[in-house]
Amino acid sequence: MAKRVGPSPAKVERRAPSADLKTRPRAPERHAVPIPVEIPHPASPPGPAAEAVAHFQRAMEAMQRHAYADAVRAFQAVLMGFPGERALVERARVYLALCERELNRKPAAPKTIEERLTAATAALNNGDDALAEELARSVLGDDSKYDLALYLLAAVHARRNDQDEAMSLLAKVLAITPEASAQARADADFESLHDLDAFWTLTEAPASTSVPSTSPGGPRRGRRSRAER
Repeated sequence: MAKRVGPSPAKVERRAPSADLKTRPRAPERHAVPIPVEIPHPASPPGPAAEAVAHFQRAMEAMQRHAYADAVRAFQAVLMGFPGERALVERARVYLALCERELNRKPAAPKTIEERLTAATAALNNGDDALAEELARSVLGDDSKYDLALYLLAAVHARRNDQDEAMSLLAKVLAITPEASAQARADADFESLHDLDAFWTLTEAPASTSVPSTSPGGPRRGRRSRAER
């Protein structure tokens, strides 16, 4: 029996890839994006307490002003109030020792006549009559006719209400420097002599001629009013 021959299957035509496929860029390969990992850093140590720093700064400012007593109190506040601030405490301890050394240092004794008279005037204005007398007498030991030393000593005795000695010393002053009479009349230290007629007679306006003073311009000294004493 003859086989039936059917139509032959159609041939599939294979075409070469088109040019656009050849030139089309390839899709980029996808890679996994790394997730950043935060590495914890060690915590920085906390700074000194603000109050401790404030005490320390006040102490340093006082020390720079040579106000050593104030500096000592501020440094001690750091030591006593903030013992845990070791770095600050160590520095405060060093500076505290410096301030205490300055406070314990004794001032040099005045040596020259001018230094002793300046110190005597300051002592008299500060109410330290004993020191003023000591310094004035030390000057008179070098020069018994130094008018300012005599004047300061007269003021000391007048303040003690020792009228006779004050008048005697004041007479010596005016014998050397007559123009000092106006200063004596206005000086509150001689108020205890105001009830003596001899004081007003002694301190009358001087004559035109006078003996040269041992201190330029007469026995001048800085005076304070009674309210300031």
